[in-house]
Amino acid sequence: MFDDLPPDLDRLEVLRTWHQMWLARIDDKMARLRKEQEQQARAEEVRVERAPDWLIEYGLNREAIPNAVHVGDCSMAGKRSKGVDSDTARRALAGGVTACTFCRPDTELGILD
Repeated sequence: MFDDLPPDLDRLEVLRTWHQMWLARIDDKMARLRKEQEQQARAEEVRVERAPDWLIEYGLNREAIPNAVHVGDCSMAGKRSKGVDSDTARRALAGGVTACTFCRPDTELGILD
């Protein structure tokens, strides 16, 4: 049935040992990946639970002038965003900070031009 295998017991034992070693390596890698996926899923749950309702995105300069206001879960918000409450977001929009055109926080907050 398996004519491509070596005909002697010694070489078959070597092949079996080699395959066992590879299976152990594969099992270890799979276990590590599963653990990483579980950790990432837990971290994502924590991140989603802590997502603020509103974000203000700041510029690169030292004065950190606000560039835009976003809804808390907006995917367009940059890394230089800080969570704020609704009153702070409204004041920023009223003060001339741009509303994100993707998530439209001004509409969500009930601010009309």
